[in-house]
Amino acid sequence: MDVMGDKATLFETGRFVQPSGRDGVGEAADDAAEEVRQRLAAEAGDVEAMSVLGALLLRRGDLDGAEPHLRAATAAGDRAAANNLGVLLHQRGYADDAAGWWRIAAVAGSAAAAHALGRHHRERGDEPAAEYWLRQSAEQGHALGAYALADLLEHRQDAGAEQWMRIAAERGHREAAYRLARALDRRLGPEGDVGDDHGAGAEAEQWYRQAAARGHRRAALHLGAILERRGALKEAGRWYLTSAKDGEARAACALGFLLRDAGDTESAAVWWLRAAQDGDGNAANALGALHAERGEPQTAERWYRAAMDAGDDNGAYNLGLLCAEQGRTAQAEQWYRRAAYAGHREAANALAILLLQGGDTAGAEPWFSKAAEAGSVDAAFNLGILFAGRGEEAVALRWYERAAAAGHTEAALQVGIARLRDGDEAGAERHLRCAAGGGSAEAAYRLATVLDARRPPAPEHSLGEPVHEEKSECEEWYERAASQGHRRAQVRVGMLAAARGDVVEAARWYREAAEAGSRNGAFNLGLLLAREGSEPEAAVWWARAADAGHGRAALRLALVYARRGELAEGQRWADRAVALGPAEVSERAARLRDALREELSA
Repeated sequence: MDVMGDKATLFETGRFVQPSGRDGVGEAADDAAEEVRQRLAAEAGDVEAMSVLGALLLRRGDLDGAEPHLRAATAAGDRAAANNLGVLLHQRGYADDAAGWWRIAAVAGSAAAAHALGRHHRERGDEPAAEYWLRQSAEQGHALGAYALADLLEHRQDAGAEQWMRIAAERGHREAAYRLARALDRRLGPEGDVGDDHGAGAEAEQWYRQAAARGHRRAALHLGAILERRGALKEAGRWYLTSAKDGEARAACALGFLLRDAGDTESAAVWWLRAAQDGDGNAANALGALHAERGEPQTAERWYRAAMDAGDDNGAYNLGLLCAEQGRTAQAEQWYRRAAYAGHREAANALAILLLQGGDTAGAEPWFSKAAEAGSVDAAFNLGILFAGRGEEAVALRWYERAAAAGHTEAALQVGIARLRDGDEAGAERHLRCAAGGGSAEAAYRLATVLDARRPPAPEHSLGEPVHEEKSECEEWYERAASQGHRRAQVRVGMLAAARGDVVEAARWYREAAEAGSRNGAFNLGLLLAREGSEPEAAVWWARAADAGHGRAALRLALVYARRGELAEGQRWADRAVALGPAEVSERAARLRDALREELSA
């Protein structure tokens, strides 16, 4: 119970002035002088002095010295003395006797006594009586009474609770300001997004500020979080620091993340350590990750275990990741299971992947489903892969669409491919753009092919000279895919450059594709070199392409060797071209082969 004889309440009587900013020695001297003056006046029969002296001694903890003075003043009708006598008796453990004196003071108009009496009745379970006396106190302007009444009404889910909480907050009650801010915060989105209710967000911040300025550490934490979301990182850091210094572990953890993001890992580790030692699982996980990055797996494991012991399921998940990286598959599965059974969706997804890698498809599917239903985008995508592997394309597409809607790049690519297969070019383009924008080289290439198919035929120059046009959108997407190492895109960019007459650029892209293993790139590079008069080098690239299964390259080589008079080698490559095809190539290669055979047998 907030006893009515504490310093704050005694100041409210009006008989004590607020202490000045002087040092403790000066204050003690003044208190001693005040006590002497009040004692002399009390001994002379001054009722007010008896009451004040009793309050002074009560505040000091001298119950035996305070009681006779308070009783004497109470007997003379002093209501403040009656209130403080109730406080004294409550401190001695005589709650019912205390309530009797509080009732006398409350009836006489003491708001503080009405508050104390209301608290007494609430502790006894008599809520109607509690509400009556707390309302009496609150209506007289007592901040503690207003707060206690709001708390009682909130417990009952009474709509009037917020009004009294607001009144208490306006009168300077810091816990009321904090709770009012929390109530307003609950009207907002999960990340503090106010939606249409911008006023609620601004007002919540205002009350957090008021409570934080009065030293409420959790209010300072929430205020820091609001400012961090807004991007006001310096001010957020100041409030986190204030809260952390007051012992709020979550603020110390948040401050650590701010420092880490600013590049000060060492200071971040100091605050994470402080928070972790106070039982913050998130900070323990952060320390574990930090030590894992430094190549200290044993220390990392110790902190992950500490996070798990603090009730943070991420600890078990991170232990699973650590074990998986070290090849300790059985232990990784154990930790993933522990986190997954506790509802950790990414652990469920990781467990399913582990089971799938071990060949347990039946065991993996329910964990993928559980993770996906809990909101794991990766799990939804993995389910798509799982069903596609079984040939259940319709089910796979549904999961791909779900993952794509949540921004999964590869899922958007798969949906785009499915739309192309179904002839829905508009839907395909939409999803391919999403995937390409997310960094998928394959999506960029496929989007380019869709756009490329719509392009009108390039106009021919009247003199047969190459036409220099600005790059189209499709060429830009080809180039984006090519720059990411997509071999078919590299070949296509080379072809477009060659069509513009840019032989150097075309050769560069063909060579890059060929060196990455593209047989079309090697073949086209050979054509370009042969056209430029470098047939020996062209033959080297055609040989590489033919060895990779390119029929036209084998035919070109057969022609090269035939012209050189190396008929046996020409016949060998012609045989290779016949086998590789396609049909047109096979037909030409067969005629060449027969001709070479006749020449050899002549």
